[in-house]
Amino acid sequence: MYYVGWDLGGAHIKAALLNSSGVICKTFLVPCPLWKGLNHLSSAISYILNLLPDKDIYHAITMTGELVDLFDNREQGVQEIIKTSKSLLLPDYTYFYAGHNGLINDADLLTSIYTTIASANWLASASYIAQKLDDAILIDIGSTTTDIIVISDGQIKSTALSDYERLISQELVYTGIIRTPVMAITQSIMQKNKSINVVAEYFASMADVYRMTGELNEHTDHTETADGKAKTIAASARRLARMIACDVETEELDTWHLFAKNIRHQQIQKISASLDYCQNYYSLPYHYPLIGAGIGHFLIKEIANSKKISYIDINSFFCFKQEFTEYSPSDIAPAAALSYLLKHKLETDNSD
Repeated sequence: MYYVGWDLGGAHIKAALLNSSGVICKTFLVPCPLWKGLNHLSSAISYILNLLPDKDIYHAITMTGELVDLFDNREQGVQEIIKTSKSLLLPDYTYFYAGHNGLINDADLLTSIYTTIASANWLASASYIAQKLDDAILIDIGSTTTDIIVISDGQIKSTALSDYERLISQELVYTGIIRTPVMAITQSIMQKNKSINVVAEYFASMADVYRMTGELNEHTDHTETADGKAKTIAASARRLARMIACDVETEELDTWHLFAKNIRHQQIQKISASLDYCQNYYSLPYHYPLIGAGIGHFLIKEIANSKKISYIDINSFFCFKQEFTEYSPSDIAPAAALSYLLKHKLETDNSD
């Protein structure tokens, strides 16, 4: 028996294949520009399906792609993503993750629960970790967003469930290490002891910043660059220089490395400030460890060290063999967690 957790996003599809022994044996992170059409979702799912076992396989789906502007509203987005998924996966073997309502099958899908299905992937990760630790703060930094989820006494503390509510509570921070435009991180930057206003143009993204600092795993970067040109250090420096209306040749490369580090620092400060807000809001003791997930987990470790808080990589809560998984469970944490939640549900149902 196999269990697949799917995380259907607006820019990527992530999936984790779990076997009956509880070992993640395959992982996937596939580009899917859903805003360009549902055919991209169908193609990405089909690509992964072709690499999975052809029998004895169950599926669990969570999503964030309903937010893309292909859809008039989020309810339509959820409906269309469900419809597309069901056209490719066997309905009797497919479940949808509805947050606190758990995994529901096709027969139980109702319009009234679409709001609980929308953008609930963070809750899948948190639910899994809450089974492992009583007290923790799970932080998942991805290509586009950052999730901050407080777990206390084995319970998820957040009362904010929608993206709108979570933006207010600062448990959702719209900043990531690849797709976020530099102009969304900072409006001014220090260069040679001078404060310079940043150009409000999509000339560069955070992928350029982390490419310059040497921290970007190109294996996880499926997003086209701002100018459609190369993913090299030299090309990234050129794009970053444009953010202050400069040509890259006006300064040595080391100057642009420092420039990138300055932007990086401002992004860390943004995430750290939201973490402080959440800790204060929930009146947390400062000994709660930070659980790092996502392709930007290295930033969480740095934040933990700066605050003198314990750090735990979410990979330590999954069983997997690195040589058989293209991406680590951390890279696709909601999908990996969902595969375990599905396995647990089906085994529990069968034992009743």
